[in-house]
Amino acid sequence: MQHRATKKTGPHWPTLFTQLTIMLFLLFASMAMAKPQGELIIFHAGSLSIPFKQISTAFNKKYPEVHILREAAGSRTCARKIIDLGKPCDVMASADYTVIDNLLIPKFADWDIAFATNEMAIMYRPDSKYAEEINEKNWPQILLRKDVRYGHSDPNADPCGYRSQLVWQLAEQYYNQPGLYEKLQKNCPKKNIRPKETDLMALLESGDLDYIFIYRSIAEQHHMPFVTLPDAINLKSAAMAKYYARASIKISGKKPGEYIIKKGKPMVYGITICANAPNREVATAFIRFLIGPEGRAIMKKNGQPPLWPVRVSGGTEHLPAWLKSDIQITH
Repeated sequence: MQHRATKKTGPHWPTLFTQLTIMLFLLFASMAMAKPQGELIIFHAGSLSIPFKQISTAFNKKYPEVHILREAAGSRTCARKIIDLGKPCDVMASADYTVIDNLLIPKFADWDIAFATNEMAIMYRPDSKYAEEINEKNWPQILLRKDVRYGHSDPNADPCGYRSQLVWQLAEQYYNQPGLYEKLQKNCPKKNIRPKETDLMALLESGDLDYIFIYRSIAEQHHMPFVTLPDAINLKSAAMAKYYARASIKISGKKPGEYIIKKGKPMVYGITICANAPNREVATAFIRFLIGPEGRAIMKKNGQPPLWPVRVSGGTEHLPAWLKSDIQITH
């Protein structure tokens, strides 16, 4: 039997190429799967304080190496911290997505994700004057009584402030009471107007105010009684968008002396990653968590129904790849 000599050859290049490919894949996969860590700075609307605290706790269970710093303020005040003061911020979440669209995009942010909704209501204490009498039909008459004190947040600092004024304008039309808007303004002194909606809580709890115009979610979160407003004026219903647009208010713009006209529209929360975010990777992970199943469940539980699919405005091409793969973009 003849034996064929085995010819020695060089390296088996296909095998080496395959091994290198696998090694590179594992390297990139390990990099991609690296758990977020470091500091995360979030500026958010006061009305997001409770759900964002809960979401942060849940997020930290998944990513314990992230240290979250949250600052709550009126949404426009949050934007001003970024624009005027140059404060570092990773994530900015607004009670009105148009605050991000109008004030931050395109210089301070690229895009804006609309992620949740809410509605306006009138919150009070069980012992507020005429608490047993007030309802969605007679609240204008109750509030205008001489011994009743009510308040709202500052329209130039907080979306809840200008939304309260839009509700008053719409109420004048809805209840067919000419002059109601002016009367409600006249009977609400400046001392009853505070920077953000949650600042009003202390005045209500102390008895300095009987009623405050605030988001329904806050009343529910604090287990306080509230007047449910008709859909025609509560700024909740997408079907009522054209009707809401009848109301408008002028508020301060990007620069001193400039103004923005805010028209009534269904309320929608927005969130973005700031252009100069110190920790974009963790910011992306947080937003993915927020708009994911667990984050949406927390928002819903707190009376702020999540939007799904979310809506995105601004430069959607700048969305982080990981985030873009998670959401169904609708404009």
